[in-house]
Amino acid sequence: MFRSLFSASGEHGASEPPCSSSAPPVKLLVIQADDYDWPAMLKGATLQDGRPILVFQTGWPDIHVHCSTYSSARICVEMMSWAKTATLPDGYVSNRRITIQPDFVLVRNEVKTPSFDGRSKLNGLLFAGVPCMNSLESILLFCERPAVQGALHRLQRAGADFPVVPQHFCSSSKSLMYGYTFPAVVKVGSAHAGCGKMKIHDHKQMSDFRSILEMMPDEHCMVEPFIESQGDLRIQKIGSNYRAFKRIGISGDWKTNTCTSIMDEIECTERYRRWADAAATFFGGLDILTVDAIIEAETGKEFILEVNGTSSGLHPDKAEEDNGFIKQLLLEKMNLTLC
Repeated sequence: MFRSLFSASGEHGASEPPCSSSAPPVKLLVIQADDYDWPAMLKGATLQDGRPILVFQTGWPDIHVHCSTYSSARICVEMMSWAKTATLPDGYVSNRRITIQPDFVLVRNEVKTPSFDGRSKLNGLLFAGVPCMNSLESILLFCERPAVQGALHRLQRAGADFPVVPQHFCSSSKSLMYGYTFPAVVKVGSAHAGCGKMKIHDHKQMSDFRSILEMMPDEHCMVEPFIESQGDLRIQKIGSNYRAFKRIGISGDWKTNTCTSIMDEIECTERYRRWADAAATFFGGLDILTVDAIIEAETGKEFILEVNGTSSGLHPDKAEEDNGFIKQLLLEKMNLTLC
């Protein structure tokens, strides 16, 4: 089995079309199944040594990762299907599985969601040491929200202008001893996109929630005071490019990221840039990130809620330009790593 998977050609089930250039193409694996056409965006792009870039775009559920230290192939990624939005390179067909040996990876989708856990595949890429933007190590740590929140609180304790919302962590229902301000917000596991979060109004409701958490003995939980807000902030950093957005919910739901809301670009002040620059130092350095904050309605104070990494979504009105920034940064990283 491994002999066929790790053959010199690196292909299993499909042969790679010959490249018209004298230099063999560099294979870029893009993990983004929900949007955008990366093969089209990188069409005609080459590295500084003249090698063309062959782009394979798919999602975490649609790959298998095989690694071996016995072979010069090092890693083979089996793609069961292409991203629906992706343009296929010449010579490839959408209904055939292929196996590639990626030289570089761009990750734009969450590894772990409420319905899927792709950490085993991410670990395969880590085992093989494939270069990636952001780094694979940082992406793995972003699968564990307490690690990210811990980095935020360390910055705050160091005296930086980094007003993080107070939080309580418990490793299971047995250590859930929250007795601070109510109402509060509980976040189970590595809560994502509004899922796994609940507003708790008092101690009695917290007791009921604790009984629910007992049904999930392997899950941790974080609790923070509920802040009545006048809006949310999102500070975005892609390389040296910054943006700031303000989002205001209009449906009355306290989760403005899951309800109907208005999101407008605002000035990215020097303070917001400092927040993004500080977060960019996390876990060896982040190329793509967003800082999410909330504005307290009564006082106007701003509290940082969380940082998101390489899978940070883009504002639809700014996506074309921001993907251009990601493309530019990606080519710089690939040239630095592969040339």
